[in-house]
Amino acid sequence: MTDPAQVDAMMIALVGTAVVAAVLINALFGRIGLPALTGFLMLGVLLRLADSQWPFLSPPVMTAFRFMADLGVVALLFKVGLESHPQALAAKLPSASLIWIGGVIISAAAGFSASHYLLGMDLVPSLVIATALTATSVGVSVAAWEERNALNSDRGELLVDVAELDDISGIALMALLFAVVPVLLNGGGPFWSTLGGTAVAFIAKFALFILFCLLFARYGERPLTRLAARLREPPERMLVVVGIGFLIAALAGSLGFSLAIGALFAGLVFSKDPEAVKTEKSFQDLYAFLTPFFFISIGLHIDPASLDAGLGIGAVLVLAAVVGKLIGHGLPALLIGGGSGALLIGVSMIPRAEIAMIIMHQGQQLGPEVVPQTAYAGMVIVTMVTCILAPLLLHPLLNRWPQQGGRT
Repeated sequence: MTDPAQVDAMMIALVGTAVVAAVLINALFGRIGLPALTGFLMLGVLLRLADSQWPFLSPPVMTAFRFMADLGVVALLFKVGLESHPQALAAKLPSASLIWIGGVIISAAAGFSASHYLLGMDLVPSLVIATALTATSVGVSVAAWEERNALNSDRGELLVDVAELDDISGIALMALLFAVVPVLLNGGGPFWSTLGGTAVAFIAKFALFILFCLLFARYGERPLTRLAARLREPPERMLVVVGIGFLIAALAGSLGFSLAIGALFAGLVFSKDPEAVKTEKSFQDLYAFLTPFFFISIGLHIDPASLDAGLGIGAVLVLAAVVGKLIGHGLPALLIGGGSGALLIGVSMIPRAEIAMIIMHQGQQLGPEVVPQTAYAGMVIVTMVTCILAPLLLHPLLNRWPQQGGRT
């Protein structure tokens, strides 16, 4: 397919198909109590399989999908940052930090051990997988807690706090890891000395970016938000905030931190301003339109030839994902709140979706030596299985141990 008009028509047709399919998937999976993102992943895999029989995913079409996926990543992380409450997180850090640190360390160790020692992967892919498995997808589990009116309990609030810390630390670890990946691939000396030398330069540049965000939040954000609030139509107010968020994400991407990092900090910049947060409701439509493309794109990037090996890798990584969170989050939670709370929090942290696959997706763009196709396919299996498994386990657990107003 070389005719530009036909290529454009195919792009628009696929975008339209993806949008309609995403709406239907969201409705269907909502009825059966499963996260829609698993359906989006499956849709991407099916489109790639169809392309292997009837080629239609030409390079221009894949470029268009990649652009839509990038917009989806920015929208996704912008919303994560917008919904975060840095001051509230800091206040609850003493109670949540033990669970968070335990989960990050044990999940990373389980992921690296499974990848490097059990599956025989090289150092860099193993580190990427270990980093991806430190994150969580609390949105999958939150639905089960909300159905039981348990999210406002002490343990429900603790769960959300720990999950937010998981996501932020996962993105930070991703940025640090990808900063040292080129040196690791080139065999630039021992790991720790390489990490230290590269990290200093990275942290210095990252500190300047954070300083820019702080100065903008202090002196630029509020005047711009007030200006946007004077606009008559709510969509215009929302578009000003989102447009600035996209610009901050682009700045981070141009500095080498990735769009995801920039979008997260853009959301954090606006999170403390009530006027900006009010735009979140009008942002939902844009968010619902863009984010499915990220998960569909993940499926599109899976080579059908890697699926067989990916299933085997995925089975091992699923075990590491489950054990890492059950032990890493469960044991510290056991010390704080008893056995029932430990099990509930550990199971709730099992899902890996948005942040985990953002890390894998960013790694895949660096080349197969960073994220091989089989590892990528394996992590898609992890996302599907853990996002289905956790809600199935949580419903009976919450029935047995209802969480109302902090009571067990």
